[in-house]
Formats: sequence, structure tokens, C-alpha cells
Amino acid sequence: MSTPLHLGIDFGTSGARACVIAAGDEIEAMERIEFGQLHAFEWVPSWREGLFDLLGALPAGARRALASLAIAATSGTVLACDESLLPSAEPMLYNDARAVAEAERIARAAGPEHPAATPSSGLAKVLWLRSRIGPTRSHLFLNQADWLTALLSELPGISDYHNALKMGFGLETRAWPDWVAYLADIDSLPNAVPPGSAINRISRTRARQLGIAPDCVVCTGTTDSIAAFLAAGVDRPGVAVTSLGSTLVLKLLSTTRVDAARFGVYSHWFGALWLAGGASNAGGAVLAHHFSSDELSALSSRIDPTRPSLLDYYPLPAPGERFPVNDPDLPPRLDPRPDDRAEFLHGILEGLARIEAEGYRCLHALGATPLHEVHSTGGGARNPVYAAIRQRHLGCPVRIAREQEAAYGAARLACHGSALFPSRTP
Repeated sequence: MSTPLHLGIDFGTSGARACVIAAGDEIEAMERIEFGQLHAFEWVPSWREGLFDLLGALPAGARRALASLAIAATSGTVLACDESLLPSAEPMLYNDARAVAEAERIARAAGPEHPAATPSSGLAKVLWLRSRIGPTRSHLFLNQADWLTALLSELPGISDYHNALKMGFGLETRAWPDWVAYLADIDSLPNAVPPGSAINRISRTRARQLGIAPDCVVCTGTTDSIAAFLAAGVDRPGVAVTSLGSTLVLKLLSTTRVDAARFGVYSHWFGALWLAGGASNAGGAVLAHHFSSDELSALSSRIDPTRPSLLDYYPLPAPGERFPVNDPDLPPRLDPRPDDRAEFLHGILEGLARIEAEGYRCLHALGATPLHEVHSTGGGARNPVYAAIRQRHLGCPVRIAREQEAAYGAARLACHGSALFPSRTP
């Protein structure tokens, strides 16, 4: 009899990755696909085909041994669809900020600090879509992970606490609040349950089509950034994960919930704990614009990380910042520009480290558990000079996360479910 395996999928807007693990979290298989540049009308069919192609690319033996699966996807990407999962309109992606008037309505109903009170929130997108689709058809409004999961379970209308947060779901009551019912038809919103909850066995149609074990359990998923946190295996308050990708994403495990939309801060449910964090627009995108990969390695070797740079940079790729400063008009600061490119790189790395440190100070000032250790993921995690600069600014140990892939975190969620979330504060 084959060993039961567990599948995690990390689904974005331009590509997806799959990871299969055994019960001891050992990786058994990995696959990835890229969609390339897509036009809006291509998103939904490409996601559907991409999901099935990704599953089909896994080894046949692994597919036949799957006991469970879970999908992580971009937070705040919302689709309007019918009960058959056919889209009623083009989806609104995670970074779509057209719903300004809708966010103002949410702020008046729920207060300006609520995580849904921003133009890019899931609920703001729901209200924007509702006003344009009209009441002539029955609609469901699902997050990207909800819709993809429903393609496999064929049970639409189920979400998880993480994806439902920015739709306005009440984590204290485990229900949609009255103010959400006032603004939207809650019958069109998904039922939210804990991440990693069993929904149903994979549908017979999908099992036959994809060669997956018919008793494979489809579980609720999570957001991509929380899946990356789960991949790191962090489970103690005061320990954080910083994702050093195109942007800086901070996630701190806290005994206290903190929400402050004015700083771009919100907290996700994590069992008896809270996952507090925020995301800066600064990050690796700035480095990639100015340096090649080879240059970053060569120039970093010339930097003394114990010596602070005298350059006072705020390295944004374009005007606008979310966290720890929430200012849509904040300009990039990358002058003066020294002749020595190693000094220029040093200034940018120092600027990124200052933003990260200020982000964690902001979380602490709002009431989150004090930081005492950071695990790093993303492309910048393996640069030892950058790590030393960050450790100097953060004042605590900085380590490379044990696993980097969000798909691995989603696989752990499928395997362990609620056991990943503490039932009481350690």
C-alpha cells in the first residue's frame, strides 16, 4: 500500500507551483508552470487550465497516493461567478484599487481601521462588482483560492478565515457582521471555516480526469503570504517571517491582535495567536532595476555590513508606500547617487533594512508581541551581507527559513490542518 501524500499549490496571477509531501513533511515532488503575460479576458481560463496542467504534470504515482490537498492564492483577488463557477465578469486582481468609493462606505460602516476599509480589499471589490453586474443574475463572490478549490471539490461557496478577512468576515464571532449584511448580500459571500478544514473528497469527475486518488480530501486553503509563513515552520510568539521578494512582507506571530489601516497593518487568525503584519512597496524590485544578479553578488562582497551607510535612501520603485508609512504619494528617495556602485548598493540595502526594522517597531507600538527572531524567505534571504545589515538594524537573530516555497506551506496545511494553529497561547 502506497504511503499517503499531501499536495500544496501556490497559485498566483502569472504562474503556479505544486509541492507534494509525506506525513513527515519530506518533499516528494515539485512542479511549476508559468502563464506569462495575460490579458484580463484570459485570466480565468488560464487559471483553470493552469491548475489542471499543474496537477497533470505531477508524477502519476504521487497523484494516485494523494490523501489531501490545499490551495494558497493571492489575497484580495476576487471573482464573481455563478453556482457552476462560470465567471460573471472579469476578476479583480489583488492590486486593483478602483473601489475607492466602496472603501469609503466600508470605513463609515466598520471604522477606518478595519482591514476591509481599503480600495484593494475583497469586500470593496465585491461592492464594486455588484454595482456593475446588476441584480439580474445570481452571483457568488469568491476569492481566487476559493474558486480554484471549488473546481476540485465541485462545492462552491466555501472560503477560509484568512481569505475571508478582507471580505469583512468577523473573526471574533466567526460570522459575517451585520454591517457586511447591510452593505452586501451575505448569501452571495462564501461560508468561512478554518484554513485546512476538510471540505469533501475530490469530485469523481476531477479524480478521473486528473488521475488523482478518488478519496483525496480537498481542504480549505489560505493566502500566499501565510502559506510562505507556514513553510517556515514558525510557531512561537515574537518570531517573524520577512519575505524578501519584489516587495517586503512582514508577518509576526503575536499574542495580541493589532489592526491599523492607517499604517497598512492587520492581523490574521492563527488559532489562539494572531499573525500581525504589513507589506511595503520597497523591496527587491528596486534592486533588480539597478543591478543584475551577478552585480549584486560581486558588489555585496565589497560592502562592510558592520559600517552604516551615510546615504539616507527610501528605495521605492515608484511613488507610493503602504507600510510602515501609508502614503500613496510618498516619493522614492535614491539621491545622491555615488560613483561607486558598491556604495550605491550599500545605501539601498541599508534603506530596505531600516524600512523592515521600522515595520516591526510599528507592530510593537500598536501592541503586538515584541520581535525576538526573524526568519527570511525570498531572493534576498541568501545574501549574507544583507542579512548582517538587517540583523544590525533589527537587533535580533536573522535566519534563513527552513523552506522557502509557499506551495510547501500549503502542503503542510493539507497534511496537518488545524494542528498547525495553536489551540492555546504557548
